[in-house]
Amino acid sequence: MSKTTRDSQTGSYITCENLSLAYDGYFAVQGINFSVDRGDYLCVVGENGSGKSTLIRGLLGLMEAEQGNVIFGGALRRNEIGYVPQHEAPRKDFPAGVFEIVLSGLLGSRSFRPFYSAANKQEAEQNLKLMGIEELRNRCYRELSGGQQRRVLLARSLCAARKLLVLDEPAAGLDPAATAELYRLLEKINREMAMTIIMVSHDIKNAVFYGNRILHLKKEQLFFGSSAEYAASTLGRSFLAAGGDTSVPEAGA
Repeated sequence: MSKTTRDSQTGSYITCENLSLAYDGYFAVQGINFSVDRGDYLCVVGENGSGKSTLIRGLLGLMEAEQGNVIFGGALRRNEIGYVPQHEAPRKDFPAGVFEIVLSGLLGSRSFRPFYSAANKQEAEQNLKLMGIEELRNRCYRELSGGQQRRVLLARSLCAARKLLVLDEPAAGLDPAATAELYRLLEKINREMAMTIIMVSHDIKNAVFYGNRILHLKKEQLFFGSSAEYAASTLGRSFLAAGGDTSVPEAGA
């Protein structure tokens, strides 16, 4: 069985060594080797069913792997990671307000205190402002547009994140204008806040444009390296020439 370990000597935030993840004995991804360093913007790409979301679950400790190791560098702890899962339509009986949702990202920092501190509330307000949604603070989440909801979830995850932000297809279902704005926000978070990002995406063109590293999966590791190296590779050129969208599997795949 695999292990999640801590190595105080490594300079990388996360290192995967021959990592394999399975459901009921069936390997979803196998033999994965890569590392994420401070300040990286790693985009995990691949066709539907290639194991991208499964890999994220393994990195976050939400599932145990069959083989290999996930090594956390000494500079990163799990409670310093913010996570935005795949988008789901809000339940009709989910009445939470925007500020309440953003503030909930700080649950882990409350320790044994029964209430949020003034500093907690100030941080939530700052992240609302950073996402440009301070005017939505008293709105009901379920009444917002898809793009607005995604900003709310980003603001919440930033309350939880201290060093690493993990996003699973955050642009799925957004219109082109909302998608472009989302990518600009993530670029700002990465560059101005020095936040390391791991993002699952089917949009290879934007992944290459914004990310500095690419991991391409198809149940195994097809590529890991810089965005420039990927764009110049045979694999990268073929997907970019085809439109750079892997959301629909290739015929016969």
